Amino acid sequence: MPEIRVLIVDDDPLVRSALSHFVSRDAEIQVIGEAESGLEAIAFVERDIPDVIMMDVQMPDMNGIEATAAIAERWPDIRILAVTTLEGSDTVLPMLSAGASGYMLKDSSAESILAGVREVHKGASSLSPRIASMLIKHVRAAESSGIGQTDPLVSLTERETEVLHRLAEGMSNAEIARTLIVSEGTVKAHLGSIMSKWHVRDRVQIIVTAARAGLVDFR
Repeated sequence: MPEIRVLIVDDDPLVRSALSHFVSRDAEIQVIGEAESGLEAIAFVERDIPDVIMMDVQMPDMNGIEATAAIAERWPDIRILAVTTLEGSDTVLPMLSAGASGYMLKDSSAESILAGVREVHKGASSLSPRIASMLIKHVRAAESSGIGQTDPLVSLTERETEVLHRLAEGMSNAEIARTLIVSEGTVKAHLGSIMSKWHVRDRVQIIVTAARAGLVDFR
């Protein structure tokens, strides 16, 4: 029985159809509806609550950033995964600030996008590799301009550092686990330890904090 109920929001019907097709092949995921604008997405959510919304950014009437902010405020338990072609800091940062739990590019593999849906449903964050790199680059640039934190961070263990660097490459928990030949539960435990040490709440904040401290760099 499907455990993750998904709403797909995109103004291109071909994109909605493609996303629905490969997402629905996962036995744990059920696409419960589609919408072509932020306004339609909100109207849908008022009738039926999805677990995850796959949200495009550039749409007519109400864009994805505006819709994400509105939905996050009214329905904070709904997880939002941006799925878009836009990868500039002027789009990524506002989308994450609005309440998106992850940001994936449409040219990502189907496996990566499915992993993103699962990650955000579990309460984690998910970023495409190029988005993770862009985020790190932006944070490092701001830090070099004198903006950001300067307080020293609690040191990480060798294994936590390895997990951190894989995270900064945009890997999901499952991908990190395969790369380091450990269980996904072990990866979650290491990430939880990092969050506790650095007093941050999610994977995105881990990347931002590490970038500010110069512990990771963009590729």
